[in-house]
Amino acid sequence: MKIKDLKLNGITFLAPLAGITNLPFRQLIKDCGCAVVCSEMISAKGIFYNAEKTITLLKSQESERPLSVQLFGSDPLSMGQAAAFINDLGTADIIDINFGCSVKKVIKQGAGVALMKDPALARKIIKAVRDATSLPFTIKIRSGWDASGDQAVILAKIAEDQGVDAIAVHPRTAVQGFRGKADWQLIARLKQAIRIPVIGNGDIITPQDAGKMISLTGCDAVMVGRAAMANPFILSQIEQYVAHGTFTCPEPRAIFKTMALLTQGYVSYFGEITACRMLRGRLAWFIRGLPGSAAFRRELSTLESSAHALEILRDFEASLKA
Repeated sequence: MKIKDLKLNGITFLAPLAGITNLPFRQLIKDCGCAVVCSEMISAKGIFYNAEKTITLLKSQESERPLSVQLFGSDPLSMGQAAAFINDLGTADIIDINFGCSVKKVIKQGAGVALMKDPALARKIIKAVRDATSLPFTIKIRSGWDASGDQAVILAKIAEDQGVDAIAVHPRTAVQGFRGKADWQLIARLKQAIRIPVIGNGDIITPQDAGKMISLTGCDAVMVGRAAMANPFILSQIEQYVAHGTFTCPEPRAIFKTMALLTQGYVSYFGEITACRMLRGRLAWFIRGLPGSAAFRRELSTLESSAHALEILRDFEASLKA
């Protein structure tokens, strides 16, 4: 698959997730076989005002590339300037605009999915970003504000007309959030309506789900978010399943090695105190359903050092072997 002139080694994308797709998590997902990882949603105005917290979100490593950086905002000027800044920074391979976030504080700014109600402003923002960068340029959208999907088709055609190179669609409405069922038929409709690549997103829990989405919709690639939090191997499993019809599951040893790598990555990036506070919840993602997982979570709730984290990982792995 190609996005503009960027050739990708696979068809899997990690969805941007606020507070989740930070640098160490992206690196972990990349190491587990994902074709393209994406940053957290980044405020264009934060870049415009050189906000330290926002600039920190742009930190990257060569080993995680290709990297997509997602911007959000409602002002064409700051969106264009933010795109130019990222272009000049040289660490991103793709610039993406968020037209799908349904969080209230984002909608109140007129950004995210709010822009799907204002195609004229959406067009200005897309043009400003396209004029500011020669990088491959994508957008991520929802169905819109009603179940018809008409707003998604309108925005997709605007995007194609303004030089966007690919579109990711999460076919739920703004009101649904993550509830209910994703309408995969809209992905197929967009695939018929535009010529640029379409990336399908929503309700992919297993590799078989991804294969079914591709078969039913004709989408060019798939994007996975929440499922990758508990199973970072799902991206490589999808690649295997789509190519060969089968996939392998990781051995417990590989899962615990991944948990240890995430621990080390978080401590290195966030510092030990902050990292351990975050890891109390995040290490628990990987062991749902395993024998003794409740006791493991209780032990995690007391986590205060990386040494303690690695110790309880070793103890839990040993208990499973026993």
